[in-house]
Amino acid sequence: QVQLVESGGGVVQPGGSLRLSCAASGSIFIFNVMAWYRQAPGKQRELVAAISSDRTNYAVSVKGRFTISRDTAKITLFLQMNNLKPEDTAVYYCNGLDYSAVDTWGKGTLLTVST
Repeated sequence: QVQLVESGGGVVQPGGSLRLSCAASGSIFIFNVMAWYRQAPGKQRELVAAISSDRTNYAVSVKGRFTISRDTAKITLFLQMNNLKPEDTAVYYCNGLDYSAVDTWGKGTLLTVST
């Protein structure tokens, strides 16, 4: 079974940039869709961005600021985050949805946007 491990979280000032990575223990070709979710304190987990073979989708709150991508070997998923805002503070989770509609989740990485 493929495992997903996120990295790249940390503390950044408003307006700053950061890139999150999600490394898979095996090929992520098994995933039909891969995505980044986030969960802020006291809030439900929400979809941030998703990528499949032919499209990307973004939450309205991050569109134009965040970019989801994956490397050509399809082993790592990325989330480039620019112009970060305090409301982006959350634990960010990597997700893979396979062709049997089974989810695989990473354990998350914390992003704090603060002065």
